[in-house]
Amino acid sequence: MASSSSLLSEEQFLCSICLDVFTEPVTTSCGHNFCMACITKYWDSNDLCQCPLCQEKLSKQTKLRVNTTFREIIENYKLLRDTGKDESPAKPGKVHCDVEEKQKAVERQAEGLIKELEQEITELKRRSTELKQLSHTEDHLQLLQSFTSVVCTPPPTKDWSEISVHRAVRRAVSQLEETLNKEMEKLPEVKLKRIQQYAVDVTLDPDTANLFLILSDNGKQVRTGDTELNLPDNPKRFDRFTVLLGKNGFSSGRFYYEVTVKGKTRWDLGVARESTDRKGDITLSPEHGVWTMMLRDGNEYTACASPQIRLSLSEKPQKVGVFVDYEEGVVSFYNVEARSHIYSFTCCIFTEKIYPFFSPCSDDSGKNAAPLVISPVNHKY
Repeated sequence: MASSSSLLSEEQFLCSICLDVFTEPVTTSCGHNFCMACITKYWDSNDLCQCPLCQEKLSKQTKLRVNTTFREIIENYKLLRDTGKDESPAKPGKVHCDVEEKQKAVERQAEGLIKELEQEITELKRRSTELKQLSHTEDHLQLLQSFTSVVCTPPPTKDWSEISVHRAVRRAVSQLEETLNKEMEKLPEVKLKRIQQYAVDVTLDPDTANLFLILSDNGKQVRTGDTELNLPDNPKRFDRFTVLLGKNGFSSGRFYYEVTVKGKTRWDLGVARESTDRKGDITLSPEHGVWTMMLRDGNEYTACASPQIRLSLSEKPQKVGVFVDYEEGVVSFYNVEARSHIYSFTCCIFTEKIYPFFSPCSDDSGKNAAPLVISPVNHKY
């Protein structure tokens, strides 16, 4: 635990943006504190939503809330500091008893808050360990029952109802548990299981398919042929690249689908807005309404951002999951069999329908002849 002197060090109460004592402090999901006005202004002046300290990508849709416990400690500190400034200079050998007593009281209060919070954090870490263990069970009924028991049962905290300052600590503990639950959501194996509940039935749209693409009768597979098909022209059809879309678009909510890419050396997967260019050149980037990742040369994976981002994957995906949260502006890719997250586009702005996007690419003289296959989601993974 920190000593009394370190508890009241002014550096601990300075916002890293304005370099002044916090005003209406808020805590980001990565655990750093800033003034509400400072972080809001910082995000408004930057294209990327990220923490100024650790550079973690954040979501602008996240509603910032004032950290009430931290604010109370800061107000106590300001009161103590200002009281010390207002006191007249002491005569040699005379001690300002009132200031000293207030300082000691604030220090005792802060130490008590920290001790209680440490106990709560220990309990929440224990729950985190239990949840990680639960995430590996294949018994969904046991997972649901155990998860409800672990998360929904209030932690065995002390009864603080008679002390007003402890009510603030209790609120802080509730916020900590909420943060823990959000962190648990980030665990790939847990998150993917929950994302799969948003699985939708995706079928390929032949009206959008480039003339070199060959679709299966059930609309679940597509591969690239050697010659153009003799089909009527269609304004929806991609005319230059081996691309097609899903039949159904989405303008709200969340959706998820999986595509088997086994045996392929090249492919593109993701989503595209309805108005994306269908004729001539296509630029795979969010600025042009396309959010995709791609494989080239059998082992080069890239997120088609601006600029493009090379992805280093420990395992080669055989099946790729694509998840979209329309309101949150997120497009995520997963290695389904490895239960791992590959990449996410965040802070996306969707203003129209978006459609699943597919490209099996050229067959590369037979080396890339395997089809892309829209696979049923297996909830037993």
